[in-house]
Amino acid sequence: MAAPEMIFEKTIPQDTPAFGDQQLAMEQSRRIRLVVCLSLVLIVTVKLLLYSSELLLDPDNWWQVKVGLDIWANRVLPVVDTYSHTFAGQPWIAKEWLGQVLLAAGYKAFGWSGVIFVTVSAIALMTFALTWYLSAALKPIIAIALVMVITFFVSAVYNARPLIFSLPIMVLWTAMLFQAARDRRPPPFWLLGLLALWANLHGTFTFGFVIAAFAGLDFLARVRFSQPRLLAMWIAFGLLCPLVTMINPYGVKAILATFTVTSGNEAVAHISEWNPFNARKDVLSEVLLLTVIAALLVTRIRIRWTYAAFFIFTLHLFLAYSRFQYLWLLLVPIVLAADVAEQFPAVSTRKWMGETRDTLERAVAKHYRRISGVIVVGWFAACAIFLSFSTVAPSDKRSASGALAFAQAHGLSGNVLNAYNFGGTLIFHGIKTYIDGRTDQLFLNGFMNATVEMGTAAGKPILQKSIEEHAIKWALLEPDDKRIPFFNEFSGWRKAYEDKFAVIYVNDN
Repeated sequence: MAAPEMIFEKTIPQDTPAFGDQQLAMEQSRRIRLVVCLSLVLIVTVKLLLYSSELLLDPDNWWQVKVGLDIWANRVLPVVDTYSHTFAGQPWIAKEWLGQVLLAAGYKAFGWSGVIFVTVSAIALMTFALTWYLSAALKPIIAIALVMVITFFVSAVYNARPLIFSLPIMVLWTAMLFQAARDRRPPPFWLLGLLALWANLHGTFTFGFVIAAFAGLDFLARVRFSQPRLLAMWIAFGLLCPLVTMINPYGVKAILATFTVTSGNEAVAHISEWNPFNARKDVLSEVLLLTVIAALLVTRIRIRWTYAAFFIFTLHLFLAYSRFQYLWLLLVPIVLAADVAEQFPAVSTRKWMGETRDTLERAVAKHYRRISGVIVVGWFAACAIFLSFSTVAPSDKRSASGALAFAQAHGLSGNVLNAYNFGGTLIFHGIKTYIDGRTDQLFLNGFMNATVEMGTAAGKPILQKSIEEHAIKWALLEPDDKRIPFFNEFSGWRKAYEDKFAVIYVNDN
């Protein structure tokens, strides 16, 4: 990526007396930025390792790892569901198979600590890339502060799921395409290989098409039709984007599967991360959003209409789906950083480069190789210590470990009716589910809605019908499940087990 200092470098004739000084300043700035980026990565990594259990709070952590383990063991990718008894045999693809295999590789090597390691490694790569690109336009201290704020608000998606592997790719993809448009250059075609990798890691690769379209639109707005050859290269790049994403085991099915969530999927309304942004529940995000809007109004920053369109698009996703807040938080700063630096030189890397380096900065620039080496060794040492001594495991609240131990000890068998949040742990332990987190492709056509309605005042007959239809022999529920009173009323059903995380009912008939 051509950073702002590189653009500045091109404007200075090399026969001017100041050229040597300018080259030295740029080299010093790169060295200092490298140390700054690595330092922030180490800080973020240590914090994540200290609070590693927070990366395993999602019930989907279980089944994501299990799918990867099964792919690893069988060397076959699934095309039908084999994990539930309600939709067994229905079409289902592991569209994020490579991300699941990476999680499984960590598990095979070091158990759940290994899952944390690969997750933290992906976050570390994203943190480095984000800090590097922002510090190319904004002075390092401001870039660090901005990345720390972004990290705080994006941490909701820091989880051991395939999504995490898409974040560094997304940052790199956005930064390089918008920089190419800004420099009036063709898009880097090697990025298409990165997009193909993205398509095998996580379903968000379709956002890559949209990001490329906005970058291409920005290029067109800058050159109009004055450079038809370059314009043709951008068009070719855009046409190749969907083609290279079909370099995966499922071909076009992987693309089609990513659109099922936004095309009337009934599960969306019942899953919190897919709900619209709620300012009453997420006060901090509301404060951030209002602060950014106020800053744009007060500073009167001039934003290109193409950037404004991208801002509005990602803001729409922010408001429409809580899950996608990270897109706005990560990508908008990357797109706007160069223009902010140009209009407000006091915060720019260019101005910082022209300042006299203090003693610490000179020392960092002089010994950057040694310092960087120490930081990298420190990173690996922190991870090695974690892998050696950590006993981290998924949340007890989602694992139902006591209940499953009881079920095994008492030989409970047959079809289970489980709470949604226990679907992942059941899959991991080889028990076919009633429902689980794969609602992007399964448990639709009224099934999800009916499952939710079971917990309403009129849900008793719906629950009774489902028990009969699916030959349910036992139920694994959360203690606050609203269906529990109905099980207490059903003839032949009794409570067999209860702890603070799970309740088991069995059918004695």
